[in-house]
Amino acid sequence: MKKENNSRPLILVTNDDGIKAGGLEFLVKVLKQFGDVVIVAPNESYSGMSHAITVKTPLYAKLVKEKGGLKLYKVNGTPVDCVKLAINVLLDRKPDLLVSGINHGTNSSISLHYSGTVGAAREGALNQIPSIGFSLLNYRHDADFTEASRIAEHVVKVVINDKLPSGTFLNVNIPDCDPVKGARVARQSKGKWVEEFVEREDPRGRKYYWLTGHFENMETEAKDTDEYYLNKGYAAIVPCQLDATNFNLLPYMKEQNYEL
Repeated sequence: MKKENNSRPLILVTNDDGIKAGGLEFLVKVLKQFGDVVIVAPNESYSGMSHAITVKTPLYAKLVKEKGGLKLYKVNGTPVDCVKLAINVLLDRKPDLLVSGINHGTNSSISLHYSGTVGAAREGALNQIPSIGFSLLNYRHDADFTEASRIAEHVVKVVINDKLPSGTFLNVNIPDCDPVKGARVARQSKGKWVEEFVEREDPRGRKYYWLTGHFENMETEAKDTDEYYLNKGYAAIVPCQLDATNFNLLPYMKEQNYEL
């Protein structure tokens, strides 16, 4: 990767809703005031891809737009594919910031594990890049991202000025209300998706299934979680880490003779 001197920060942007998503457009408008923006995004929706990568088919990257301090590439791959391709091939230097979103729909609580939006931010953190994933609690294609943009601007400004500890990235969820009351730092709520499958039959008589379901918050009384603040009209900022070790369990496992 070629190194160049550049006074403006280089900001890598991606998402999992595809290059035509409204949330991406709003996010780029915010980020252009902070630096030069390079968008490397999927050519279509890759929602629910988490940290998936493409290994069985080739990837293609096409430069769609280049104007001023903005470049836009589309890629036939997942959000994490986009980040990897950007860092290793498309960019001439390491990004100063990676921002993913603004996603159509929530990625709070347990949903962050399924999210391609959050997966892209995680991949940025794996490459020692300060990274943020933004999501709005609205699934409609015509969602209004005005308030989400205001929250994104605030969080990006703080991260650019203060950076983030190594191995950390942010998962920011924003309620669909006007105005959003503010932003609060929170922990991930314990919850689960109760999954249901709709069974149907194709013209040849074969059964097929559509995944559906609903989310259940398992900590409805807690007042320090992302779900709590979102329900109160605040954006929830959850700091996430790469190290998945359960440190509290280490002493117990040693006592229980796991070691040989």
